[in-house]
Amino acid sequence: MLSGLVIVDKPQGWTSHDVVGRVRRLAGTRKVGHAGTLDPMATGVLVVGINRATRLLSYIVGTSKTYTATIRLGQSTVTDDAEGEVLAEMIAAAVTEDQIRAAAERLTGEILQVPSSVSAIKVGGQRSYARVRAGESVELESRPVTVYSFEVHEIRRERGGRVQDVDVTVRCSSGTYIRALARDLGADLGVGGHLTALRRTQVGPYDIADARTLDQLADDFSILPLADAARALLPSRELTEAEAVELSFGRRIAASGRDAVTAAFSPSGNLVALLKDVGPAAKPELVFAASGDDQSGNRQEVTGE
Repeated sequence: MLSGLVIVDKPQGWTSHDVVGRVRRLAGTRKVGHAGTLDPMATGVLVVGINRATRLLSYIVGTSKTYTATIRLGQSTVTDDAEGEVLAEMIAAAVTEDQIRAAAERLTGEILQVPSSVSAIKVGGQRSYARVRAGESVELESRPVTVYSFEVHEIRRERGGRVQDVDVTVRCSSGTYIRALARDLGADLGVGGHLTALRRTQVGPYDIADARTLDQLADDFSILPLADAARALLPSRELTEAEAVELSFGRRIAASGRDAVTAAFSPSGNLVALLKDVGPAAKPELVFAASGDDQSGNRQEVTGE
């Protein structure tokens, strides 16, 4: 049973669900999931878990994300991106580079953000985007997010100078909507704004440099092994053989001395469990390998003298 992560470079026009379906066929298993949706218009890093690695996904979802994007100033749209109907246009020619950089700085740090109305947030049991597409007016509550950095790169005047396209890089907490940042940057400058391009370049420790396209995966399907994926994601603890056996049966061992969830590895390098300290003991949050189990799902014989 193949278990690990696939770092996919999602193509434009595909939903995250489409990618999961394709990986299911390539991996030959139904147990596949992803760690954080990307809009169809977006490209870039989509972390996909296979078999036992799907249990890591909840720990990946909450990690920070990095995006490159292009924001068009001078137009507002119903979806806050280029796929929606234009609601308003204002000439953005008078907006200066200094003003744009200052507005981006005001959107950096811990902020309250109103998600885009076409987000997947549920309102009354129905996705917000479904209500908007049905013609309803949806108002979502603001929520705290953190924008660690909001870097402005090239600024280009388009359409005879009526609009300005701004290339940016954003590193942010989970739950931050880049479309909403585009909308709010334009609102702050008084000319409106929306997103025209979006690429996710990093999810937690997983980088676009390690991502593979679906065509590449079709030619040569390979994964980031479960143990390597966990080592990249979480603090590590090396176990004795006796500790590995105890954890494999769901029993507690001595505390790790760390506040964070820790990945615990057997002397052979297998991921045995994720641990959390509870007082003087470390409690297994998730157990991945029974004693003698290898990381590809094949049972190994345990012998002793």
